Amino acid sequence: MSRPTKHAPERGHARQRLLEAARDVIRAKGFAATSVDDLCTSAGVTKGAFFHHFASKEALGIAAADFWAQSTGAFFAAAPYHAPADPLDRVRAYLDFRRALIAGETWEYTCLVGTMAEETHTTHPAIAEACGAAIFGHAATLEADIAAAMAARGLTTPDAASLARHTQAVLQGAFVLAKAGGGPEAAREGIDHLRHYLDLLFAPEDA
Repeated sequence: MSRPTKHAPERGHARQRLLEAARDVIRAKGFAATSVDDLCTSAGVTKGAFFHHFASKEALGIAAADFWAQSTGAFFAAAPYHAPADPLDRVRAYLDFRRALIAGETWEYTCLVGTMAEETHTTHPAIAEACGAAIFGHAATLEADIAAAMAARGLTTPDAASLARHTQAVLQGAFVLAKAGGGPEAAREGIDHLRHYLDLLFAPEDA
């Protein structure tokens, strides 16, 4: 999941500004390397304001995962890939849309909850759980289109929910490769292979 990104936090409520700062700073530096001071500086708030809204950095991490799920949920719900009449074309358009988002600095197109889940799954399991809810929740938004595409073509396997989760596994893995030195080309390559896999999966038997 990605994207919403802001280079500077919007002025507004301190809690909102801290969540916006977390969205960007943690993607750029990682959860462990991001200090409360970093977040306060980026958000333009005092440390007292931070602890007024969040009992701890872990509490901020959980709230940031929920904030990411809500903001990206609205972003993807309004995206143009929902327009095609054919459900398979909607799934293809989703992947094309995700590919088009890969631009700018690595932190700008990678996923906050993927980044935090990798880092916190043993040290802060509550954060990892919140990240998982965001990732699996986004995957679930693809299930209906995948199931409809399978039904229209008489396919009974794979399970639609499993295939929806697989799309996110590929995307998160593509982001890891980008961070590991492959850059945006590696991320786009992963999506291209996923799209090719879908084309083969849904190809007519007599093709």
